[in-house]
Amino acid sequence: RYRGLTLVLTFLCYTSYHLSRKPISIVKSQLHPNCSALGPNPRNNSNSSTWCSWAPFDGDNYKELFGALDNAFLVAYAIGMFISGIFGECLPLRYYLSGGMVASGLFTALFGLGYFWDIHVLWYFIIMQVCNGLVQTTGWPSVVACVGNWFGKGKRGLIMGIWNSHTSVGNILGSLIAGAWVSSAWGLSFIVPGIIIAAMGIICFFFLVEYPEDVGCSPPLHHDAGGVTSNEKDPEAVTSNEGPLSTSGQSSTDHSDSPKEPAEEPEAISFLGALRIPGVVEFSLCLLFAKLVSYTFLYWLPLYIVNVAHFSAKEAGDLSTLFDVGGILGGIFAGLISDYTGGRATTCCAMLVVAAPMLFLYNHVGQNGIGTSIVMLIICGALVNGPYALITTAVSADLGTHESLKGNAKALSTVTAIIDGTGSIGAALGPLLAGLISPTGWNNVFYMLIAADVLACLLLTRVVVKEVRGWCGCIARKRGYVR
Repeated sequence: RYRGLTLVLTFLCYTSYHLSRKPISIVKSQLHPNCSALGPNPRNNSNSSTWCSWAPFDGDNYKELFGALDNAFLVAYAIGMFISGIFGECLPLRYYLSGGMVASGLFTALFGLGYFWDIHVLWYFIIMQVCNGLVQTTGWPSVVACVGNWFGKGKRGLIMGIWNSHTSVGNILGSLIAGAWVSSAWGLSFIVPGIIIAAMGIICFFFLVEYPEDVGCSPPLHHDAGGVTSNEKDPEAVTSNEGPLSTSGQSSTDHSDSPKEPAEEPEAISFLGALRIPGVVEFSLCLLFAKLVSYTFLYWLPLYIVNVAHFSAKEAGDLSTLFDVGGILGGIFAGLISDYTGGRATTCCAMLVVAAPMLFLYNHVGQNGIGTSIVMLIICGALVNGPYALITTAVSADLGTHESLKGNAKALSTVTAIIDGTGSIGAALGPLLAGLISPTGWNNVFYMLIAADVLACLLLTRVVVKEVRGWCGCIARKRGYVR
């Protein structure tokens, strides 16, 4: 019961994080629209081609300025993420998460208030993006740590694959909410998501349960392939699936009330200690390039659709949500396959290999009809976001509870922050490079994304080889046993 509450609440929390990140990609096309399509200039001034644009984005360098806005948020996010995990280990997650959400709502709304306050200074919008990027680093390490505290490793890939759909759900809702006001009063495209994430932060403060011990459960639970539930810290301890009200033998609550030996609280792992966990470096670098591709689509896909397919800002925003629909399917599929095979790296690598040619096809034939565009966007979303979702959830949780840590759960938030922080460097580079490259043609942007996809795949080679050797050894042992 409490595990379900934690899963749903953290899902809604991180949905609101991404809901507040998405509006900037929808509003870009409104900050510098095609003014000639709107008719004659009612202001009767000499600047007839950009009379409807929002200064300072009314110049020829508007794409570079959009890239600077994206980069301000993402660089701040990447820098903050490396220290966010350390704070997440030292502070109560409930306070840390809810405080960050309220602050993020404030800065998101302040960006939108620039419309109503008639602000045309670039630095105002950049400062809001930087502040928002810093406070949003409270989210990911906190929610992954909470879910990791409640769920064991057996079915973690599938559970977290479904749970990780919050990213795509947030992007979809953010696109729809921002699109509702983008053509009338684009400031509301930020203010409404800001109110939503702040409200979710308050709900999180009152209802989030950080640890199973807080409600008398035996943490963390582990589900093996046969569906048996056991305690990871104590393999001999057996806990019922019914939660804290179980009456099998002695209830969990009664057990928690029994006298316990005073135990020394384990210390939080150091940054270098987390890097020494096998697989952390490989998956971190892989995520750098995988997230570069994903976030380039997140911030630039609506503008790409407007420029190439010549849709309106609202139509492009609505169509871009299909990429996130594919992301939901890809995350669930990646988690299910990796649970069944036990090969997290192999699953990621296989999806990345297929993603590269699909990105090429989408750029060249994806706009040949609305039906083709829909199908290609869903497929690309699944293949691009599947590995990204798997690494940031199940892989991070697995490495944060690696056997080399000898039961020290204090590493989970730090490992999660390192992996996602490294990935966030790629998330910052992708939109920045897209802003610099797009004036030379969208083909070059897609070549850059394909190259990043290939590099992400190559960086997992060592881990993939290790997994394949493990499978070969397992098959050989089984054959020997049969004989």
